[in-house]
Amino acid sequence: MSGFDYKLLTALGAIIETQNFELAANKLSISQSAISQRIKLLEENIGQPILIRSQPIQLTDVGAQLLSHFKKVQQLENELLPELLPDKPIKPMKLSFAVNADSVATWFIKAVTPVLKEHLVELNLLVEHEERTLDKLRSGEAIGAVSVIEKPLKGYRSFELGKMNYCLVSSKSFQQKYFSKGVTKASLKMAPAISYDHKDDTHVRFIAKYFDLAASEYYCHSVRSSEAFVELAKQGVAYCLLPELQIRNELRSGELIKLCPEKQLIETLYWHSWVLVKGINKNISQEIISAGRRLLS
Repeated sequence: MSGFDYKLLTALGAIIETQNFELAANKLSISQSAISQRIKLLEENIGQPILIRSQPIQLTDVGAQLLSHFKKVQQLENELLPELLPDKPIKPMKLSFAVNADSVATWFIKAVTPVLKEHLVELNLLVEHEERTLDKLRSGEAIGAVSVIEKPLKGYRSFELGKMNYCLVSSKSFQQKYFSKGVTKASLKMAPAISYDHKDDTHVRFIAKYFDLAASEYYCHSVRSSEAFVELAKQGVAYCLLPELQIRNELRSGELIKLCPEKQLIETLYWHSWVLVKGINKNISQEIISAGRRLLS
């Protein structure tokens, strides 16, 4: 293979974005058979499979490398066009970032707001657990990520942002009902908790570290919203582990209380961005790093 046919890589990108061959074909204004042929031709050129035709559709390792390359080329093109065509209308630059839900709920929006106000940008936030956001960089779905992992992927750099302090909280009425004699292994087994989803191990690690309880020994609601965590806790229906940054007002007003103030989980967050980042992408990376260091402890 002498070089990449970007028409084929565009088809790959559309399929991963839409998770459907028919929708991807519609997006590119071609037939479903045509987009299937493009993937087949790309696999023949590469000499190995690039897609796992499952639900959801997944990339092979080679497919992930191809998509990552294609996304980087798109990024460079998006940054170059405004410089070459300053007087002509341009489409919004698409920026995809992988960010954990707690960062979105606390500091990340403040970080990206200045750039969104000043530039024609279409933002796509991929909300993932902080230990899995780098997977979105690896697959090419994102061009920047917030992670608890310091070591960057090849071709990327990482910058320390700061620390996120988590504490176990509930309403006062919940504390009196379930933890009137303190937070213990026995009381935790009877009290309903909240976690983000079954893949979120932050709560599990906290309880295991301080109370030597496995996840199977207590029950836990799954709610994929950091904001809903706060509301459910305020309503007195569950206790949860939350970033102190997110609930300062509730702690100050007494709507929420710390169940065990002497115990906390501290996560160091890092921003990962492409080594060759420039233009708007460089500006937004700098804003994210600056805001993170300012807002995180």
